Amino acid sequence: MAKVVIFSGAGISAESGLSTFRDTGGLWEKYRIEEICTAGCLSWNRENTLSFYDARRAQLASVTPNRAHEAIAKLQEHYPKDVAIITQNVDDLFERAGCKNVLHLHGFLSNIRCEKCSFTYAIGYTKQNRDLICSACGGNLRPDIVFFGESAPMYEHLCVAMEDCEFLVIIGSSGNVVAMDHFARQMKYSILNNLERSDAINEYVYTKVLYKKATEAVDEIVADVEQFLRK
Repeated sequence: MAKVVIFSGAGISAESGLSTFRDTGGLWEKYRIEEICTAGCLSWNRENTLSFYDARRAQLASVTPNRAHEAIAKLQEHYPKDVAIITQNVDDLFERAGCKNVLHLHGFLSNIRCEKCSFTYAIGYTKQNRDLICSACGGNLRPDIVFFGESAPMYEHLCVAMEDCEFLVIIGSSGNVVAMDHFARQMKYSILNNLERSDAINEYVYTKVLYKKATEAVDEIVADVEQFLRK
């Protein structure tokens, strides 16, 4: 497994222009989270939920990867066996920048999946066809997103990846959904990069803290990782 894990949250994609839930002016101020992103909402608020994710895909189609995505992709290209990318984000900006084998903990916006058998279908940035059913089992289809209150099977893969990690980088994550401090405590090297402090993160367990935009911090992050990997 990889020696370096780069773990990202919404902050890195926000610089590309994607709306976030938690920031001021973000999606939580426009939508009630329990109505469009909580377990069970598809049973009583299906059309509004599907329309919300249709709009998110349309927005994703209108943005591009930023310098942080691109710099991380180049780093991984140079050290393909040593750099793993794990994200809470459901967008495809890392992939479009050239990153490989990105682990998406909370699903993938460009996919839909069967509610019965979990088979996934790639639909890109298009609207979900309401008449389409699963070709494998006939089940209903839904956004391939982990809603609040649902199980997140990819968390198991996160734990496996962290077993061999020696250098942890956190970019653009508030720590409110996935707490990474306990992993950082086990690392010899760790970097925290956020715009500002978060009550959900103990900055003192990280060996370096950078409070600035990801696009402004990424060159220093890449340099530190490269120095570590050259040892």
